[in-house]
Amino acid sequence: QEEGKAMGNSISVDDYVSALPLALLLALECTSASPIGRSLTFLKQLWKQENKLTCNDNVDKGIDDYNALHAGTVDDRNAEYKKLVNSYYDLATQFYEWGWGQSFHFSHQNKWETFSEGTRRHEYYLASMLGALKPGSKVVDVGCGIGGPARNIAKFFEKQVQIKGLTLNPYQVARGNEVCAQQGLAETVELVQCDFMHSPFEDETFDGAYAIEATCHAPDRVGVYKEVLRTLKPGATFACYEWCMTDKFDSTDKEHLKIKKNIEEGDGLPDIISTHACLKALEKAGFEIVFDRDLADTPGNNWFVPLTPSWNPLTQRFQFNWLGMFLTTNILRVLEVIFLVPKGTSKTQQMLQKGGVGCARGGQTGIFTPMYLMVGRKPLETSTEKGQ
Repeated sequence: QEEGKAMGNSISVDDYVSALPLALLLALECTSASPIGRSLTFLKQLWKQENKLTCNDNVDKGIDDYNALHAGTVDDRNAEYKKLVNSYYDLATQFYEWGWGQSFHFSHQNKWETFSEGTRRHEYYLASMLGALKPGSKVVDVGCGIGGPARNIAKFFEKQVQIKGLTLNPYQVARGNEVCAQQGLAETVELVQCDFMHSPFEDETFDGAYAIEATCHAPDRVGVYKEVLRTLKPGATFACYEWCMTDKFDSTDKEHLKIKKNIEEGDGLPDIISTHACLKALEKAGFEIVFDRDLADTPGNNWFVPLTPSWNPLTQRFQFNWLGMFLTTNILRVLEVIFLVPKGTSKTQQMLQKGGVGCARGGQTGIFTPMYLMVGRKPLETSTEKGQ
């Protein structure tokens, strides 16, 4: 009897192995990754999504209308850029926050650096381009998403600068300001709903400006850069990470064109222009060019790796292998059937996945960069003043 009792209470190696995935999941839940908590928040946001749409009555019609815009021409998309961008972020914002975090941009990771550490370093490097900003300085984030970079940069400046974040999408404004309040940054960072082609701020309001992978949504680069210039004080700096096609892009190569189109469709872009065109646009807008640099050319830069397939089920890269793609799409379809997420959610996920695969291929081939850095300064005197 004693022997049987001892055998019944023993724990085998197989028991430890079978319990390991659950133990790892619970351990991760105690970190900032919080996969269970984030997933529950994600499902809650999706369930309420149709109450917060601004471009359509429901998600299914929204994704169909969005896809229809991409079936048209570049001119059509530029003419309808506000509808294109607003529809995209109506559909995509919850997916971004769940799968990527609150900073909607790429970065590369150094050895032993976590994903979030690489993200913050990328933002801090851009912020350092703005120079020695005094306490009380005003900065504008042109195309801020839900404000992840703005909050990190505010902390980088020891909460001594005031940051206004501009976004076209009302849901992003509400969500971003909610998180600012949660983090005690409501007095430092404020998100404002507006079209960054027509900023509501007066001339010479800001001491610095930055944009992180956002002005690629503009229908006219010269126009958006001019608007940034108008709101900056003389001598102030604008630093920008742009999405561009590189010199390796061949407009006669069918594979290159497919990659470019996948990125545009999966990321809400009217068109993607070259690095040279962006720099010329910044100069034409009136900025003095301080310097430019494609950070994707940095040796060892691996910005696209999070979008490449992996068989590790504990990483978001799992969704990019064939099994992960199948499971993600069909799980969302089941959730649609039982009304836990709106109809059209699975189609939205497929659209976003197409963009992820396109970006990965663009990075692997070197024809696309999401981190072309341009730094410009507003002249102390305009050409008119110099003439006088």
